Amino acid sequence: MTTLKINGETHKVDVDDTTPLLWVIREQIGLTGTKYGCGIAQCGACTVHLDGVAVRACVYPVSAIGEDQEITTIEGLSDDASHPVQQAWAELDIPQCGFCQPGMIMAVAGLLNETSDPSDEEIDAQITNICRCGTLARVRKGIHLAAKKS
Repeated sequence: MTTLKINGETHKVDVDDTTPLLWVIREQIGLTGTKYGCGIAQCGACTVHLDGVAVRACVYPVSAIGEDQEITTIEGLSDDASHPVQQAWAELDIPQCGFCQPGMIMAVAGLLNETSDPSDEEIDAQITNICRCGTLARVRKGIHLAAKKS
């Protein structure tokens, strides 16, 4: 039995210690905003926060998470889409298909937790999520707008 704190709620789940956090979030807890993309931590669709730091949940085993650590999914970022990143995304109409956007938003929120006003170079180095629709130029604009809103 593993105990996880997700979006402020404690969950006890009976899973193998090697189970990736993504599958626990989606299948055991029922929070489907976190997406499966590649399964090898390359695309970033599965990005969540672990104590405010962006991690790729598809390769993060539940055994690596302590009971006192807080996991935040896209559902827990804000109750009403009031987070500065979500506001910037809506204002600039950033997503196209939207599949990668929960992970992208979580990665950007993690970046802004660490760097309040990132340069384009810092954005390029830290935001490595893949958007197949090609909205990456709008993503950069959105990051700068979210930094101003924070």
